[in-house]
Amino acid sequence: MAVVHTFPERPQAEEPPALHDRAMDNLRFIRETMERASAFTAVPGWGQVAIGLTALFAALVASQQKTFGAWFAVWMTEAAVSAGIAGWTMYRKAHASDTSLLSRPGRKLIINLSPPMLVGALLTVVFYRAGMEAQLPGLWLLLYGTGVVTGGAFSVRPVPFMGLCFMFLGAGALFLPAAWGDALMAAGFGLLHLIFGLHIARNYGG
Repeated sequence: MAVVHTFPERPQAEEPPALHDRAMDNLRFIRETMERASAFTAVPGWGQVAIGLTALFAALVASQQKTFGAWFAVWMTEAAVSAGIAGWTMYRKAHASDTSLLSRPGRKLIINLSPPMLVGALLTVVFYRAGMEAQLPGLWLLLYGTGVVTGGAFSVRPVPFMGLCFMFLGAGALFLPAAWGDALMAAGFGLLHLIFGLHIARNYGG
């Protein structure tokens, strides 16, 4: 009688998921991550509109002042008001998108925006002590624009472009007559915030 040898069947390995499906899952994850990041880091458009309106009012009031101290106080008050508006509207937009202000994109935004603002504060003191008060509008516009460009790298596309416009105005203000200072500040902190704020509000969720 012939002996028939039988061998146990090898368990078939499970087929790996299709490469296409895995690639689509990865792309979907990347897209959703970028959307969440941009939803937070996008500058709140309506907040920028409010800042623009207060800056136009501040420019009008500052242009009527007779002393540097009074002029400086007007713009420092405007800076504090603008910071409050920006902080509140950023918080509201982050909350609406269910994102924390201290998320990774948020920390990157703060890290990139803070150095130019700190340099601007220090150079304001230096310019004042050196009797270069007339150069302050150019300094403020230039360094604010620099901060918006670097911080805007983690936001929607119009934000860094707005920063470049501020830098262009600031560079011009450094070489134009001092009497143009308030007008250039109104054009930058007022009109640029209004124009870009409306664009962002209409196209990037408020």
